[in-house]
Amino acid sequence: MTPQKRSGPGGPHDGGRPRPQGGGRPGGGRGFGGLRRGGSRRPPRKMGPVRHMPRSTNSAPRPIIPPPGEGVIRVIPLGGVEEIGRNMTAIEIGNDIIVADAGFGFGETDTPGIDYILPNTEYLEENRSKIRALVITHGHLDHIGGIPYIIDRIGNPPIYTRKLTGVMIKKRQEEFSHLPPPTIRDVEKDETIKIGSLTLKFFAVTHTIPDSMGIIVETPYGDVVVTGDVKLDLADGKPTAEEEREYGIFKDRNVLLLLMDSTNVDRAGWSIPERTVHKTLEDLVTKTKGRIIVGTFASQLERLMKIVRIAETQGRRIVVDGRSMKTNIEIVRELGILKHKDETIVSVENMRDYPPEKLIILATGAQGDEFASLMRIGNKTHKYISLTPNDTVILSSSVIPGNERAVQKLMDNLSRQGAHIITYQSSDVHASGHGYREEAIWIHQKIRPKFFMPQHGYHYKLRIHADLIQESIGMPRENIAIPDNSSIIEIVEGGTKIVKRKEKAPDSLRVVEGQSITELSDVLMRDRKTLAEEGFCVVVATIDRRTGKLHKSPDIISRGFVYLRDNRDLMDQTRLIIRKSVEYALRPPKTQDLDRAREDLADAVAHFLLQQTQKRPIVIPVIVSI
Repeated sequence: MTPQKRSGPGGPHDGGRPRPQGGGRPGGGRGFGGLRRGGSRRPPRKMGPVRHMPRSTNSAPRPIIPPPGEGVIRVIPLGGVEEIGRNMTAIEIGNDIIVADAGFGFGETDTPGIDYILPNTEYLEENRSKIRALVITHGHLDHIGGIPYIIDRIGNPPIYTRKLTGVMIKKRQEEFSHLPPPTIRDVEKDETIKIGSLTLKFFAVTHTIPDSMGIIVETPYGDVVVTGDVKLDLADGKPTAEEEREYGIFKDRNVLLLLMDSTNVDRAGWSIPERTVHKTLEDLVTKTKGRIIVGTFASQLERLMKIVRIAETQGRRIVVDGRSMKTNIEIVRELGILKHKDETIVSVENMRDYPPEKLIILATGAQGDEFASLMRIGNKTHKYISLTPNDTVILSSSVIPGNERAVQKLMDNLSRQGAHIITYQSSDVHASGHGYREEAIWIHQKIRPKFFMPQHGYHYKLRIHADLIQESIGMPRENIAIPDNSSIIEIVEGGTKIVKRKEKAPDSLRVVEGQSITELSDVLMRDRKTLAEEGFCVVVATIDRRTGKLHKSPDIISRGFVYLRDNRDLMDQTRLIIRKSVEYALRPPKTQDLDRAREDLADAVAHFLLQQTQKRPIVIPVIVSI
């Protein structure tokens, strides 16, 4: 699975997650300490040492969760089942815990200033002595992105994954040089590994990145199978012989529980196979006479490699523009997964040495990302690339929900320069990495689980997946568990019953903000959104401590609220409100309680401004006593 709403090392998926929960003072009307309210994401930071902020002491005590009883199989989705992204699942049997994936999600419009959203790993931290391994299904950021932020908190368990994914994890770890390198063990798809008292096997799955795999955890009552992100490779409208062989391993296996991707299960039929996209791109390159610019996700490695091969066949040169895309191309080159002539890929600085009709530019930013290559091309701010009417731009990605306006702006800017634009709506230039309804049915028929827990999707999609399996496969409803994040799902009574416990593991959202990791505060988020929407107003009153009178006319500073020069009458009236509030609060012989006077001042000014402007700026009161 790839993360939401961003291009780069992430991928083509909708964003979204539950609304912010968490800390802050009771009352909800305050933020920034004693302040009152009257009623494109920035580029990622280079990470230094991460500060783990202390847990809020205001949170209510939660029930103690006992360890699973003898013979009980416990599964806890710590992320990825109320959103698309932030995937992480714990599988606990006796004294052993296997963790599948450790991804993150990106901050969105309802979390201003937040860089990443992490799974809540408090349950794992409390049971770190039982964690035997972190197993990663593939190299997209919503499956590996959280590793640098959480692995030390859960005891630095060894990481088991395929070779490409391991290299991508190591490459990302270079941005966190202050952390010790993780212990990574490469596994093969047909390998069997003994970890603690558990046995793990692996199988290959089709996705948009090489070396994607599913996980099999053997238990005394049958297998627990995790597909990771999955679709099927299709030929002539049906799964290929290779897919038949791969899923044929389940013919003689006893699968107790299946955890499966639900991202696209609401879409009827079969997904477009990636081979169709490859054929479309090859035809376009063959027929297009001018320069070609392909905008796609840096995580679409299969597609990127195919474009490089097409370029060689057609005698074109490839220009890779975008840090994440360059990094991923370099990784597959180093591993020998992508083989090409040295002269095939040229730098963007040297592209002018070649005729435009001999160039294909691979660019990041198909989602309209503000600082990505395509948007800079569209804005005419790119240092080396300027569009001409002879250029063809292929947007080889779908539009992620929430990015519609940004993508439209991107296409408008590209169109104004005369470029011809091709999108997934007019041509088969994009295919999802997640299977549709018929693929889900086919996979279930091959794996034949006794119990089922859908994952990787909003609750709506999990519910659709559950209904589909009940109606199409005939699985009894009582054998299907639809979880929330941090739900505790258990298979009990000797593998004969699946239950959802009333207790939950800690589920408050943890966030990365700069170099801090903390629980998300809804009060803080509300204040930030108010600052963006309503602005703030600083009022400064200087008081003579002997008389309680203002020493001079109050100062008012406004940002994002009103333009002071155009609102002189309003400011003069506000100064009168300030004078009355402060002199009343501090008049002798009353005790000069500056804290109370500041609160009263903020209330009075906020109320007045709301009456006069119907706006609710954050009011910051400052009282200086001289």
